[in-house]
Amino acid sequence: MKINGNEINIEEIISEVKLTDELKKRKNGLILRDSHIEILNRYGINYKEFASISSLILEIENVLETEVDADDLESVSEELSEINYYNYTNK
Repeated sequence: MKINGNEINIEEIISEVKLTDELKKRKNGLILRDSHIEILNRYGINYKEFASISSLILEIENVLETEVDADDLESVSEELSEINYYNYTNK
């Protein structure tokens, strides 16, 4: 694909993004991406203070009640809910 006269390989860009933003188990046992931590920090949420994904999600939801334009934080909440379901829920 050409953009502004430069050949761009979309697949290469996507694979680089996936490799640099993988889910990682943190010291407190939570499974988070680096991008999650960056967004949480932006809203003053320290993930290290939470012992479970559920309690972190609750804090995010509390912040979302007061934030007007926090689509990025809402996306983190949604992804963490999925992570919580698939990794921590007995099925």
